[in-house]
Amino acid sequence: MQLSVKDLDYIIEGTKVLDAVSLCVEEGGFVGLIGPNGCGKSTLLKNIYKTYKPERNAVFISGKDVMEMPPKEMAGEVSVVAQENNVEFDVEVLDMVMYGRYAHRRFLEGEKKEDIELCRQFLREVGMEGYEHRMYLSLSGGEKQRVLLARALTQQSRLIVLDEPTNHLDVRYQYLIMQTLKKQKITVFSSIHDLNIASMYCDKIILMDRGRIVAVGRPEEIITEKYMQEVFGVRSQIKVNEITGKIQIYYLSDNCKDC
Repeated sequence: MQLSVKDLDYIIEGTKVLDAVSLCVEEGGFVGLIGPNGCGKSTLLKNIYKTYKPERNAVFISGKDVMEMPPKEMAGEVSVVAQENNVEFDVEVLDMVMYGRYAHRRFLEGEKKEDIELCRQFLREVGMEGYEHRMYLSLSGGEKQRVLLARALTQQSRLIVLDEPTNHLDVRYQYLIMQTLKKQKITVFSSIHDLNIASMYCDKIILMDRGRIVAVGRPEEIITEKYMQEVFGVRSQIKVNEITGKIQIYYLSDNCKDC
């Protein structure tokens, strides 16, 4: 399974939000998408999972144009955790997660015991065991986010695309979610707001700014003091954490004269 984007442009209300974006996510990779607010990250992801309609011959999964993939085939290849998840009807948590089995069930086929067990397994993995019969809309924002991740994992697609999956989560669950994703045998492509989390878990980082890809590489190649200043507009000090062996970002105040 490979995700590729080739020279993708996207215009919203006369403004070019994506400008000739090209990228490749190889099978089995854990790839982070970073960049300042408004740089086009969410727009790019929405083109990949077809919330927005991309140009033909621009987004490919396993070599197939996503615009030619019917919904059930797409669901079998890609699962999604989006930023906006407005649910207008209420269901129990277990039923919400069960929707992830849509691509694996025949028309009018009922729930199987193994499907239910799989849903329960992933609810345990995201720390939501015991919530199976709670109503989804009664949950907090962070709890809803974890349920939606469980649903995406239950889908058992080969690629999971996430738009800031640690949004709404406290520190404990931010790391739990990333650890849960990391241990799955799937390809992960996710926008990530917290750059220290990105540096810890990602194999590759794609840096965006103003609708374009600025740089691609390993975390230590992309999350640098130079790019932090040029792209994010902040001063920083970046060192290797002695415990994790990963780079750690320390943000510096403009008033720090000795920094």
